[in-house]
Amino acid sequence: MSAARKRDPRLDFFRGVAMLIIFLAHVPTNLWGQYIPARFGWSDAAEMFVFCSGYAAAIAFGGTFVRAGFWYGVARVSYRIWQLYSSHVIIFFFVLVLCLLGNLLLESPVNYLSRLNLHYVINEPVDALIGLFTLTYVPNYFDILPMYMGALLMIPAAMLLARVHRLAPLLASFMVWGLNWVFDGGLPAHPAHPHLEWFFNPLGWQVLFFTGFALARGWVKAPPANAVLVCLALLFIVASVPFAHWPTWTRIPAYEAIHDVLKPWRTKIDYGPLRYIHFLCLAYLAIVFVKGREHLLEAAWARPILKVGQQALPVFLLNLWLAQLAGMILDLAGRSTWSFAAVNLVGLACIVGFAYMVSWIKRAPWQSATPRTPGAGEDRIARRPMAFQGD
Repeated sequence: MSAARKRDPRLDFFRGVAMLIIFLAHVPTNLWGQYIPARFGWSDAAEMFVFCSGYAAAIAFGGTFVRAGFWYGVARVSYRIWQLYSSHVIIFFFVLVLCLLGNLLLESPVNYLSRLNLHYVINEPVDALIGLFTLTYVPNYFDILPMYMGALLMIPAAMLLARVHRLAPLLASFMVWGLNWVFDGGLPAHPAHPHLEWFFNPLGWQVLFFTGFALARGWVKAPPANAVLVCLALLFIVASVPFAHWPTWTRIPAYEAIHDVLKPWRTKIDYGPLRYIHFLCLAYLAIVFVKGREHLLEAAWARPILKVGQQALPVFLLNLWLAQLAGMILDLAGRSTWSFAAVNLVGLACIVGFAYMVSWIKRAPWQSATPRTPGAGEDRIARRPMAFQGD
């Protein structure tokens, strides 16, 4: 299968699943968010998003470096970083204005600026705006796109290393990850609080990005289906549940003690090894299960999810805004079984509908539309020569 001619349904499906989960996870105090996979394991939808982004980046940009040359590849990656940067800035203001309107118009006891810790923008607008545009002010809610940009910045170096040996980029990625882990590297996230770092440190998370990148480029291959590996992966995933599921480990003192010991190894900021291993186990099981059954991911039931995955960036931006709006609606309507169901289902439907709309717009259907026959007056206007200013 040629990635350039036919999209990989696995990539789009799992990106779509990640986008839907990210919405549920970001709705404030969402009951449905207590049942997403992240509540039962060390990795979550963020891993799916980053891994799939690395895989997709290899398909989108890797070939350009090989076919067109290094600098054309750099140009394409740079343009994508610009798209992400502008998207990051724009969605920040969209969410900020939504929070301001929520505080101004809604009779709610919740302070929406406080909920996202955005008071700094109001109290220190000059420093906050400079920080926003220089990526030295990165509130937690807006941190995944800057991390994604950081990973993309490393692609040219990875492609140069691949000329030396196909494993060199992945080895370098592991070295950066390890050095960051040992020396506790990080990027500043708040001008007024130097100790605060980006919640998604690109020096750590890039290892997952380039794992997907290396698989897509063919530098490494996924392990074949093997009963022993399947059992080991299942065992690791099941063993992690008691120490990841909050209601379980908080009620059993022995589990809580183990949870605290493991905490540095499953950190999200610098991307702990336990998160990486947990995700690899899940990804391996997914590959084994889907192998030979890819057609199931293209069935009618999966098409909405595929469509969401195909429009991952615009859907992700909508998620950030829509999740906060959904939280405001729950604040006003009250949190009950029925209100949770209504808000979550309507939100998921909006995401799917938005993905279809974006896909429709990208196809530019107006270019192939049959032109309408102009009326007599319109025909005369169309034939009239263009007049220049001053005629």
